[in-house]
Amino acid sequence: MIRRRFVVALTLVLLLVAALVWLSVPDLEQVSQTESADIAAIVDGILTLQARDAAGQHRPLARGTHAKGVCARAEFEVFDIMANVPDRTLATRLARGLYATPGRYPATLRFANADSNINNDSKPDVRALSFAVEPSGGARQDFSTNDRPTFPINDAHAFATTIKVVTAPTMAQGVWSLPFKDKLSFARTAVLGQRQEHQAMLAYQRRRYWSTVPFRHGPTDVIKYSATPCAGNPAGDLERYDPNTLQDELVRHLETDSVMSCFDFGLQFLDTQAMTYWGKRRSANFWIENASVEWKESQAPFHTVGRLTLIPKSQIPPATCEAWHIDVTENSTPDTTPLGSINRARWPAEAASRKARLGK
Repeated sequence: MIRRRFVVALTLVLLLVAALVWLSVPDLEQVSQTESADIAAIVDGILTLQARDAAGQHRPLARGTHAKGVCARAEFEVFDIMANVPDRTLATRLARGLYATPGRYPATLRFANADSNINNDSKPDVRALSFAVEPSGGARQDFSTNDRPTFPINDAHAFATTIKVVTAPTMAQGVWSLPFKDKLSFARTAVLGQRQEHQAMLAYQRRRYWSTVPFRHGPTDVIKYSATPCAGNPAGDLERYDPNTLQDELVRHLETDSVMSCFDFGLQFLDTQAMTYWGKRRSANFWIENASVEWKESQAPFHTVGRLTLIPKSQIPPATCEAWHIDVTENSTPDTTPLGSINRARWPAEAASRKARLGK
């Protein structure tokens, strides 16, 4: 009897999750009508969380998200795409902007935990890799990735809804105050977020990272990008009782290992003819605007265009790391600009958080 009840309960939970996924795909036209107000609410909410978390932990302001991290130097190598990719049409599409000419460029990177609090590394969380590439004589280009292929928050309205809940006096009060459709949206975000956070503990240099959101690639193409750890990246055991074990392991790796970790960097094209959601083809706008919808690699593969390699003994001092920042909007070109609702929302939120953190 107990087993039967468990199976029934599990089935109901799975059906609920499936319903949330299906029912909460938003009306993009309706979402766009509230986007300006949603972004303003996001900015206010991020600043509230940033101040509240700092006060709660009795520390200065940190980043509004990805509060805990470690910085280092790296090298970004662009491969000779035209020589390595046999398909001339594909090679020409890939070899644009930064990837048009083979070369090696200095890079600065930061590995981080996604939470807005500075937590013990054993706490379940999404991990992140952000980096900046500075070509000689060219414009700096910034990249931001998480170790999950999608963003759990679908769009600016879902982001504002989540902010409303987490800044309420209690979460229950926040959820209760939402309209029914927003309750569904928040439930979906919560389910996706919980699923993303609970993962195996791996060293930063052993994880794969995805942009989660799309970017321009030249005048007509749209891409996502991914950093895949090279086979055999060195990593020691993570110490369960060390609250900073991820950071400490990366520093140990930089200081003592003779071989440095690297990540193959790949681009994934938006292909509306091959990609499907619930068995149906969708418009380009659908894929661009819905950050929680995965671009399946079985339908749209990644193509390797370069490699990011850590530099030994290159940890950046913590104070310098805290003053440094990534901005994928500010540090982009007209042919590499971020796209989609989440990208439009995060720029003003990150800028406001940075201004508060740095006292500017």
